Amino acid sequence: MRTTINVDDDLLKEVKGIAAQSGRSMNDLIEDALRESLARRRMPASASKFEMPVFHGDGVMPGVDLSNSAALLEIMDESDADS
Repeated sequence: MRTTINVDDDLLKEVKGIAAQSGRSMNDLIEDALRESLARRRMPASASKFEMPVFHGDGVMPGVDLSNSAALLEIMDESDADS
């Protein structure tokens, strides 16, 4: 079906650029964007939420630096070896 819509100039330039880079038509890109947007609206709100399990305790063990992934792996390996 053919229809006419008004699109912001900057948005249209961005879509044209993406279409040219990807070798797809603007029509295809706009249809895909509309489908994705409508699919997100149809999703129940609870489906987008994720609950992290919480364990009680006194926080991080002494000497554990959560920003150092290599050190965390060493600590986990040590605890596995002890088991």
